[in-house]
Amino acid sequence: MNDEEDKRDRQMMELLNELRVALPGVQILFAFLLAVPFQQGFQRVTDTQRNLYFATLMATCAATACLIAPSANHRVRFHKRDRAYLIESANRFLIAGLVFLGSAIVLAVILIADFLYDGVIVWIAPLLVGIVLLTVWFARPLARGRKSSGP
Repeated sequence: MNDEEDKRDRQMMELLNELRVALPGVQILFAFLLAVPFQQGFQRVTDTQRNLYFATLMATCAATACLIAPSANHRVRFHKRDRAYLIESANRFLIAGLVFLGSAIVLAVILIADFLYDGVIVWIAPLLVGIVLLTVWFARPLARGRKSSGP
């Protein structure tokens, strides 16, 4: 193997490991959302809560699609020896999946807070969750710029 192939192998393994972390989170959220409408208390939700639920479900579906897309792409393109394309598209799908997952998490917090409470907490809690997700998932790594700690 040459250096470029070794690099692509490492990149592929890193992407796979990152997907192994993200996928269970979106699967658990999706499973929870699928069960919610069949619970007795769901009949008591307001129209706003019903709309929040559906928006959360759709964001979770989009996250699921994006996070599973690299596997589907890999299976379809595997024998074409198109590893550069697979890695680049998987990277984009993973980032998009994280955006949708973060949106779904914030929407779920809004829905639950609105169901349980009244007042400012309904907006403060999801705002704080959104700020934390944006900071640790995107802002902090992007703020680092081109700095590198290794060769």
